[in-house]
Amino acid sequence: MGDNDGLLETLRELRRHLDRDLFPLAIGDVTADRRALRELTGQLDDYLIPRLNAIDAPLLAVVGGSTGAGKSTLVNSLVDADVSEPGVLRPTTMAPTLVTSPADRDWFTAQNILPGLPRVTGNGRGEPGTLRVVTTEALPPGLALLDAPDIDSVVTANRELAAQLLAAADLWLFTTTAARYADEVPWSFLRSASERSTALAVILSRVPPEALGVVRKDLARLLEANGLGGTQLFEVPELVLPEENARLPRQAVRPIADWLTAIAADSRSRADVVRHTLSGALESLSTRVPALAGAVERQHAGAAELRSMADAAYAVGLASFDEGMRDGSLLRGEVLARWQDFIGTGDLMRSLENRVGRLRDRVVAFVTGRPAPESELRVALESGVEALIRASADGAAERLMESWSSHPAGRALLEREGVATAGRLGRASADLPARAQEAVRGWQSYVLDLVRKEGADKRTTARITSFGLNGAGLLLMLAVFASTGGLTGIEVGIAGGTSVLSQKVLEAVFGDQAVRTLTVKARSDLRARVAILLGEDADRFIALLDAVQPPESTAPALRATADAVREHLRELPVANRRAALSPGTAPEGAGSAASATTAPEEGSETVRDSRRRSDGVQHPAERPDFPHATGGPGHSRSPGGSGGAPRADGDPDSPRPPGGPDGVPRVSGPDDGGRRAPGAGEAGEE
Repeated sequence: MGDNDGLLETLRELRRHLDRDLFPLAIGDVTADRRALRELTGQLDDYLIPRLNAIDAPLLAVVGGSTGAGKSTLVNSLVDADVSEPGVLRPTTMAPTLVTSPADRDWFTAQNILPGLPRVTGNGRGEPGTLRVVTTEALPPGLALLDAPDIDSVVTANRELAAQLLAAADLWLFTTTAARYADEVPWSFLRSASERSTALAVILSRVPPEALGVVRKDLARLLEANGLGGTQLFEVPELVLPEENARLPRQAVRPIADWLTAIAADSRSRADVVRHTLSGALESLSTRVPALAGAVERQHAGAAELRSMADAAYAVGLASFDEGMRDGSLLRGEVLARWQDFIGTGDLMRSLENRVGRLRDRVVAFVTGRPAPESELRVALESGVEALIRASADGAAERLMESWSSHPAGRALLEREGVATAGRLGRASADLPARAQEAVRGWQSYVLDLVRKEGADKRTTARITSFGLNGAGLLLMLAVFASTGGLTGIEVGIAGGTSVLSQKVLEAVFGDQAVRTLTVKARSDLRARVAILLGEDADRFIALLDAVQPPESTAPALRATADAVREHLRELPVANRRAALSPGTAPEGAGSAASATTAPEEGSETVRDSRRRSDGVQHPAERPDFPHATGGPGHSRSPGGSGGAPRADGDPDSPRPPGGPDGVPRVSGPDDGGRRAPGAGEAGEE
């Protein structure tokens, strides 16, 4: 394929962008997004990067299909050795088996492809999650067969592994049966092969003699209708085998074996197969990668929504603190008691407006002459502000937990963190009290600095000195909480008198306008400090998002690499799919029990002929010398597969297609539970 270093490096860059959880949040159809991510990273690791790195490496043909399709029996028959274990129990293939020639053994055991599957060699069966590698002289160099698990296995891990192996194949050998060829599950894989232009051959097995040619023609029609016209199609008849695990007669699989051997022997054909599948997989990136980028952007949008919930919850918390500053609630309880001690009277509030001068004298005497309880008032005020901060933070955290819990993405994120962490998130952080105390003390220092700076001129300095700096500062702090909207009864009068007294004394020292300016500055500074505290508390939630959210650059980087891959694809030679997968590759006149055809392509003469005439060709199964014909030595057919004689895939209990008109079998009827492929009708219907 020429110099592909640029393309290879682009794929490695793409892989680096995918090397993290891009979809941590339950946004949209996140299950499908995660599956698409796994499939793409798997194909990069298992196929695209290894294949580009060694373009002349042996060709890997993966034998895949539905349960009971006879995949293991087919592999054993193709290599004429019991390398894979068939059977009637399901699932049969627990660990996939890769069969290769001795010449290619080192390549496949070195984990160049499918690096995530540990290798098992020798005669062992292999454990689930491993790849068993077997060598045989029956396979030519340059070709390996891989027996994959069932694509419709009842075991989820087997289904996922089957999809992974098919994505790592240079060539799909897709096996189905006359009874199951129209089921939906196989066709979902076949449509994927069509979308990604994967080199493909379909093997129709267990075909009753009366349906040979008829079912094949209907399958060819379905292939053409689903964008797979021109697909190589082999037909293997249903045979009665001497024992459960017996291999098919060589004559039954010779066209398939000869076709594969011809591809392996011809370096040009082999290269065309590789180019065809590789190019198709690379071209699929132009849609798959941007789709992932769009899903990543949905993750960012979902994260932004969760962040906005955090902003809203803590904004309400800050508003709650604002209300607490203005409603006078801080001037009740302990603060009120300490204020009364500070003033030194219990009936001070009576006739307050005309006694400010006298009160000032008493305050001065108290502050300058006797042991002042101002420190107790300062501590009480400090404790009240801290309690208000904690209450605001607790309310914000609880509110945000409720918001996130009602959102699928937020709920999943909290569940991911666990019950203990979620419980801690529902209240203010443990270190908030210490940080609040530090913030309030910082604010008190700021207020004292305001008083000191405002009293810089000599006249004001003298007035402040008469009251004491700390006393004046405390009066300004009390003035910040001037409203009484949250109090009732006698507390309203007391708290209101407290704030009025503070303001009157301050006005006497600084003047009306200065007091208003000082109060606004003090309140704004306290609010800013609390906003920082609440923001830091909200950061606990934001940190959860930051820990899982992909970088903002991910989506643009994915689109850029998809564009780069598209540019590099123009440098690659075009694969000759027809030459590589031509039915003429198999020798003519092989005298086999299987037949090989090519599914017609839209507009071809074959399609036009099939729509106006029936298949009048005598098929091998109809010839008197065919091994399974009545009276044939060792292969007499039990009608309907009864009498305990194993079927072709070793499953004596597999259902046979119920008969339809003219002896033509129905496929995927209501009794077998299978969904029909698009366009599927009765076998042989036009």
